Formats: sequence, C-alpha cells, structure tokens
Amino acid sequence: MNAQESYQEKYKRAKDRVEEIRAFYTHAFIYVIVNIGIASLNYWQNEWEFPWFLFTLGGWGIGLAVHGFVTFGSNPFTGKKWEERKIQELMKKEQFNQ
Repeated sequence: MNAQESYQEKYKRAKDRVEEIRAFYTHAFIYVIVNIGIASLNYWQNEWEFPWFLFTLGGWGIGLAVHGFVTFGSNPFTGKKWEERKIQELMKKEQFNQ
C-alpha cells in the first residue's frame, strides 16, 4: 500500500463519519421541529386534557437515542471495540483460508 492509497482510505473513512454525524444531527433537528408541531396541535385541540403527543415524543425519542448511540460509538454491540475484534477475527479467518 502506498501513501496515496492510505490517504484516500483515511479521507473516505473521515468523510463517511462526517456523513453519519450529519445524519444524526438532521434526525435530531427534525425530531425537535416535528414534536413542537405535534405538541402545539395537541394543545390547540384539547389544552392538555390528554397529552397524546407524549407517545410520539417517547417512541421517536427512543429511536433517536439508539441512532445517537450507534453514531457516537456508545453501542456495546457495534462499537469500536466490537469492530476491532471483528476485523481481527476476519483477518485470521482469511489467513487460514489461503
């Protein structure tokens, strides 16, 4: 592997990472805007007699939290340590198959 290939690979990984982070921030922004609208609609309909907007807020909030865990590496199942172990495992498997 020459230096140019190494730079391109690093650039691609960094670019992919930026896209992941951007997707999370976009998701969070849409979550806030849409839930403000839903809460407003709930208020105008029944003035908090039954706060049904909390179902959307909570359900979508769980999805947003999972997206955040995956994006920022707090997921124990697919985090950086898991990724490294999987890479090593696949490299060993490839070595034995040659």
